[in-house]
Amino acid sequence: MDQTEKYLDLPLEEVIGDRFGRYSKYIIQDRALPDARDGLKPVQRRILYAMHVERNTHDKNFRKAAKTVGTVIGNYHPHGDSSVYEAMVRLSQNWKVRNRLIEMHGNNGSIDGDPPAAMRYTEARLSPIASELLRDIDKETVEYIPNFDETTDEPVVLPAKFPNLLVNGSTGISAGYATDIPPHNLGEVIDAVIMRIDKPGSSVDDLMRVLKGPDFPTGGIIQGVEGIKKAYETGKGKVVVRGKAAIETLKGNREQIVVTEVPFEVNKAAMVKKMDELRIDRKVEGIAEVRDETDRTGLRIVVELKKDANSEGILNFLYKNTDLQITYHFNMVAIKDKTPTLLSLPQLLDAYVSHQREVVTNQTRFDLNKAKKRAHIVEGLIKAISILDELIATIRASKDKADAKNQIMAKYGFTEPQAEAIVTLQLYRLTNTDIVQLEEEASELRKQMEKLSAILESEKKLLQTIKNDLRQIKKKFADDRRTHIEEKVEELKINIEVTVASEDVLVSVTRDGYVKRTSLRSYAASNSEDLPLKDDDHPISLLEINTTDNIMLFTNKGRYIICSVHELPDIRWKDMGQHISHIVPLEKEEHFIKVIPVRDFKEEDGFLMFFTRNGMVKRSEFQLYEAQRRGKALIALNLKNDDELVHVSRTDGGKDIFIATNKGYGLWYEEAEVSIVGQRAAGVKSISLKEDDFVVNGQVFDLEAPKDLFIITQRGASKRMKLKSFEKASRAKRGLLMLKELKKKPHRIQGFFMVNNQEMICYKTKNGDTQKVYPLELSASDRYGNGSFMIDADQTGEVMEVYKETVYEKPFENNDEES
Repeated sequence: MDQTEKYLDLPLEEVIGDRFGRYSKYIIQDRALPDARDGLKPVQRRILYAMHVERNTHDKNFRKAAKTVGTVIGNYHPHGDSSVYEAMVRLSQNWKVRNRLIEMHGNNGSIDGDPPAAMRYTEARLSPIASELLRDIDKETVEYIPNFDETTDEPVVLPAKFPNLLVNGSTGISAGYATDIPPHNLGEVIDAVIMRIDKPGSSVDDLMRVLKGPDFPTGGIIQGVEGIKKAYETGKGKVVVRGKAAIETLKGNREQIVVTEVPFEVNKAAMVKKMDELRIDRKVEGIAEVRDETDRTGLRIVVELKKDANSEGILNFLYKNTDLQITYHFNMVAIKDKTPTLLSLPQLLDAYVSHQREVVTNQTRFDLNKAKKRAHIVEGLIKAISILDELIATIRASKDKADAKNQIMAKYGFTEPQAEAIVTLQLYRLTNTDIVQLEEEASELRKQMEKLSAILESEKKLLQTIKNDLRQIKKKFADDRRTHIEEKVEELKINIEVTVASEDVLVSVTRDGYVKRTSLRSYAASNSEDLPLKDDDHPISLLEINTTDNIMLFTNKGRYIICSVHELPDIRWKDMGQHISHIVPLEKEEHFIKVIPVRDFKEEDGFLMFFTRNGMVKRSEFQLYEAQRRGKALIALNLKNDDELVHVSRTDGGKDIFIATNKGYGLWYEEAEVSIVGQRAAGVKSISLKEDDFVVNGQVFDLEAPKDLFIITQRGASKRMKLKSFEKASRAKRGLLMLKELKKKPHRIQGFFMVNNQEMICYKTKNGDTQKVYPLELSASDRYGNGSFMIDADQTGEVMEVYKETVYEKPFENNDEES
């Protein structure tokens, strides 16, 4: 044959597909997934079987783990020694398995994730309950196959006298499949198996009356009975598992949280480290110290709290942000009929019952055959004793053993097994008393054969045998439930005080978007210096509020941002703030027009009133603007075309509105005329605008607190008017003129505000000058004049921007809300 003819020319995808398919089949069937009948993966089954064969059982001394690992590798499992030893160690870890199958002397790891000692140092033996998995394996109860090198046989499955898959659970990942079956309470699982035998049609609801749910070796609390039920019905579901924690009172008005149980498969040391990191990183306030006080008496983690700390809130924070609470996902996949299958609870129980029927049938058949053989021999021995002298004479006259056997078979009609038993009989058995013992044995064997035959002939008796066996195991090995089950999943409410140190600070926001929070100490030390600003920028808000409060920042583009005060950059008073774009990006030419502080959205009522440049007004409920997403700007109202937001106000629903336009029209009406709409709506018409006119500002005010109207025109004229010089009208009218119309250089309103006697108005001119005016220093004018010139516009340039001077506010003092 030519050298090249030895090789096949195959497409790569075909070869890879074929090889990976074979590999996948192997790891699914023979590595990572448990068998639905005995709940074991192949490596676990081989470890237990090897220890059984070596008589390394609970009633004998411990034996070096390395010896067992060597036997497993040499005879059954040709893989790495570490993988075998790790599987062996896991079966001995009482925080991983509910009923451990291997007892181990020496360091077998810890709940903190410490590695076990090397196998040359540890000793192991089967636990008493593991022997129940292997009991009667020598009675031809299960199928055997040749091992990897065909030097011996190994079992395909163990007899499993208790439902190990549910009792100890399983976890594994293979190709395309994964499994997560939680451990359960032995007594409860046996009760469920018995119920399924008695009532083959029993529902999940019926079964859950005895099998409440998982029972983890580490205890803890399961929340969510619905999740358990769904998992039992479909094989998939999830529950919340949390550690057991209690709040204890200490001296001096202090408390501590004591954790005595942790969730299943959680690394305790990693969890304690995470708790301490939260304290160090100030992610949670009120924790003084975290200590792991676990010792030989039991698990104990102490979270010591500071004086007057919110212990419930801190505990909820730990549940939410550490592994003190986890979500356990059921994924009950096991190998059934050589196929990976997602199994419901009834299917799992049925697979186990079906296996037990087979095991008990095979075991009974084996015992019956053995009894029949023995009865046959006993019958021969009784007959032999009655003709003992003749037999002895015949045997003495024979040449050898074979001749003796043939002689007595021919002369007295014994069968070959009976003849064998007679010729190998010891002399001491020829005493007179032996006939009585043999007759008693024959009677016992007859009873036994009747009983065994009845089991094989009656389905009812077969099932009764299985149930009796299970009850015996329950009586011997069952213990109390460790995991407590709660009906509902608790919603974790965390007060902001838990995560943020409560402190009054000064928050400053500028028109161009520079924000910061400053300690009151830093502000006091500045001797009232002005806020550092960029050119052409000015502050729009200066608020003394708490780090646990929030602020809403509204922009001219109709968007708003919610910021938690504690998340604002902490910057000294004498340093410039940080631009908002570091927190949330702004659009081009977008700037802030209003800041509204909020203490608690849920407790705040009232409305937000929006005024736009193109003559729209909108009123919406304040609570609509609460948002969980804080990383982006949200839409406050829907602006059409090139419209802009000019002002936003908080209202209580009973205020009045005044709107001023660029061409000098003013309109006054009640807030109630503006209907309440949703968050994204555009609103309604606020004032009827002439061509080329636009709204300069809209103000919300209280008639009980008298305020004057103040305007500044582009030519630098300012005017103060009394409200009574206007008549109240209704929404969307043209309004009344506030300026005298001039043919040459007509005045246009550049700024409009409702003012009281303390407020100062600032205005900027075209050449960059900033001027200030106290409106109350001006005498009140009527509607028909153009006011007094404050500047010479020909010299300074026209007025470009008008704004109120920002004053230091304490919005939540005496619970007065900002309006």
